[in-house]
Amino acid sequence: MNISPNSVVALTYELHTTNEEGQQVFVEKADEQNPLVFLYGTGMMLPKFEEHLAGLQTGAEYGFELSAADGYGEIDPGAFADLPKTMFTEAGGEVPSVGDVIPLQDNQGNQFRAGVTAVHDENISVDLNHPMAGKNLLFTGVVLNVREATQDELAHGHAHGADGHSGH
Repeated sequence: MNISPNSVVALTYELHTTNEEGQQVFVEKADEQNPLVFLYGTGMMLPKFEEHLAGLQTGAEYGFELSAADGYGEIDPGAFADLPKTMFTEAGGEVPSVGDVIPLQDNQGNQFRAGVTAVHDENISVDLNHPMAGKNLLFTGVVLNVREATQDELAHGHAHGADGHSGH
C-alpha cells in the first residue's frame, strides 16, 4: 500500500537542523521501538513533510530538507515579550533562567511555550516563536508500515497505534 490520505503511517526518522557554521545538528529521532505513527492527510503533520512522503511504501527510505518557511516558519521579530517577574514569584514560584522553556497561556486559554532569553530586575524576556522557527529541517528515515485507517481512527481523526489497537 502506498502512503495516501487516510492511511496510517509508521516510520522512523532522524531530524537535524543546520547551525550558523553550516554544520548539521541533531534534534531528535523516532526509532523502530518508538516509531512516529500518524494518520496521513489530516493536518496533524507539517504539510510539506507529508508531501515528501506521498506514495512511499513499507520499507522505503527517505531523506529531504524543508525550508524554514515550509517547517515552522521564519522567526517573527514581533514574537518577543517582556513579562513581569511577579508572574512567577507571586504564587511562590521560582524565577526561570535563561534557556528555560516555560508554559504560558493566552487570554483565550490557548497553551504554548516560550523560551527565556533574558532575566532582568523587573522582567523576564521571552521568545514566543516556535523553537524550530527560522531553521531548515533535514529528515531521514524508513517507512516501517502503511495500512488503511480503521473507521474509529477516521472518526477520531488520529491513528490508534501502528496496529490500530492502541485506542483510548
